[in-house]
Amino acid sequence: MSIIPKTPDQIESMRVACRLASEVLDALTPRIVPGISTNDIDRWAAEVMVTQGSKSATVGYQPPGYPPFPKSLCTSVNHVVCHGIPNDKALKKGDIVNVDVTVIKDGWYGDCSRMFVVGDASIAAKRLCSLTFEAMWTGIAQVKPSARLGDVGYAIQRFAEGKGFSVVREFCGHGIGQRFHEEPQVLHYGRPGTLDELVPGMIFTIEPMINLGRREVKELGNDGWTIVTKDHSLSAQWEHTVLVTPTGFDVLTMSDGCPAPPAFVPPFATWQRIAAQQTAHSPAAAVVA
Repeated sequence: MSIIPKTPDQIESMRVACRLASEVLDALTPRIVPGISTNDIDRWAAEVMVTQGSKSATVGYQPPGYPPFPKSLCTSVNHVVCHGIPNDKALKKGDIVNVDVTVIKDGWYGDCSRMFVVGDASIAAKRLCSLTFEAMWTGIAQVKPSARLGDVGYAIQRFAEGKGFSVVREFCGHGIGQRFHEEPQVLHYGRPGTLDELVPGMIFTIEPMINLGRREVKELGNDGWTIVTKDHSLSAQWEHTVLVTPTGFDVLTMSDGCPAPPAFVPPFATWQRIAAQQTAHSPAAAVVA
């Protein structure tokens, strides 16, 4: 399957869906405290989606070889790497949890996730969550025309391993649009100057899964979805959906409550404005259209 850049109108549709996904996480943020369950998070998210006029992309989602996913989002707690299924177990002080939301709005998909520290947590857990956030942005900062996907993966791997962490290799980011998963696959490790060349109009997720211990993972139990670290070490993940613009990148899954980028990333308002201007007026944008 080839990589098809989005047109300006399609980009605007994606921008709406992506913002709505991030706003679901905004609404959940003050509610994620000790004593609630991940089923509570799932129920609240479904209620927010109803008010938005969006719907969950994960309920009933069934790629080949998988059972239908039963919930409105994924909640991955502590050593769960990804695809955790919400349940009735109460979160306790010191837990860390990734909440991964994908919504559909008018046929377009928006996908993002955030880490939450429940109450207070160990220094190691907080450091893992914080540096995984920086690892994601380190990858995003590589996005620009003529760069390669290998540049993104290499930057994330070098950053994470330089901090003493490991990078999960079995799962990756992905293209997204009117389908949940499109080309390209976005690895979070690799070699610079390799893989697909980035061109304006491409949209994909960057969502590194970083482990406190070894990188190996396994499936938990027999639910067909939940992935955990083999050594039972903590794992963290952050995710944004990113547009390649004529001058660099635009993060589509930003919202009022979204954590601000690290200091090494240009201010959001600045590069969003530049991206919008370039998309509207540059010759490169005409090629995308």
